[in-house]
Amino acid sequence: MGHKSKTGLYLPQTTCKTKRLADTPSLWGALLGSIFALLLLAIPVFAQTIPEDTPENASARRYGEGWECNIGYRLIGDSCSAIVVPENAYETNRTRGSGWECHHGYREVEGTACVAVLVPDGGFLDPSGERWHCLRGFVKIDDICQEVVVPENGYLVDAAFGSAWECERGFEQVGDICTAIIVPINGYLSGSRYG
Repeated sequence: MGHKSKTGLYLPQTTCKTKRLADTPSLWGALLGSIFALLLLAIPVFAQTIPEDTPENASARRYGEGWECNIGYRLIGDSCSAIVVPENAYETNRTRGSGWECHHGYREVEGTACVAVLVPDGGFLDPSGERWHCLRGFVKIDDICQEVVVPENGYLVDAAFGSAWECERGFEQVGDICTAIIVPINGYLSGSRYG
């Protein structure tokens, strides 16, 4: 019942009555089908149906139901109207707000126009592009920058209020001029501003 190998060893012949998993295509089909069905149920739905009453220039909302106006359009009543971008402005492509902003150096007026920011001589446009400030050596008075007149023996200072200049050491402010401080005999100038 056995058979003889070339090595001379006697190996008994055996038969296996169990089926291997690879031999059963129907089991593989059932297993792969179950995995595929689970994947289909686990994937979220991204597509939305477009409602029948969706106006022109609108699309289905990305989340939830209904519709929203496309970029470049705004909801007015039950329709989406094109955004009117005034001169000296650009479209922002945002779904909220006016849909446009003024260029740098212009400011919005009544939500319908952009007017130039007028910067007076001695002034500069601030980083926002909507306001101006005076340069050092100038002070803002109404809509102009007036040059600060520094008297002899004086110098410019950065002051939020009061005079934009001070007197040098040895001088004191009297009106719009700097006058010499008279030091008495046997006296000396102190570093104190008062007393």
